[in-house]
Amino acid sequence: MSLKFLSRYSPYMLSLLRIVSALIFMAHGTQKILGFPASDMNPGVMSLPWIAGIMELVGGALLILGLFTRPVAFLLSGLMAFAYWMVHAPQNLFPALNGGDAAILYCFIFLYLFFAGPGPISLDAKAGRT
Repeated sequence: MSLKFLSRYSPYMLSLLRIVSALIFMAHGTQKILGFPASDMNPGVMSLPWIAGIMELVGGALLILGLFTRPVAFLLSGLMAFAYWMVHAPQNLFPALNGGDAAILYCFIFLYLFFAGPGPISLDAKAGRT
């Protein structure tokens, strides 16, 4: 049985991957900046965690909308690479032991979005910027 018919849905799955990834990612920013969901994290203004939280919050929102997808995805990919090597890797080399699994996945999902674009369900596509 050929599964070739699934190819016609791949652009929409790209949009879905972008939206769902951004929703989950944005929650890290709301936690750092808005205190929701509640945590003991309270980064000082202009500290590295605060700047990361702003990027997670604003960048996540832009990706959900599919607005300026490629440049935002590029910046967030770099943020996640930086987070992995600065926060997680010094604890242990192995992601399963240092808690850096999500940072690596976000890094490469955002890098993929930088190259693939936003997909058809996006404000970028609506504006002809795919």
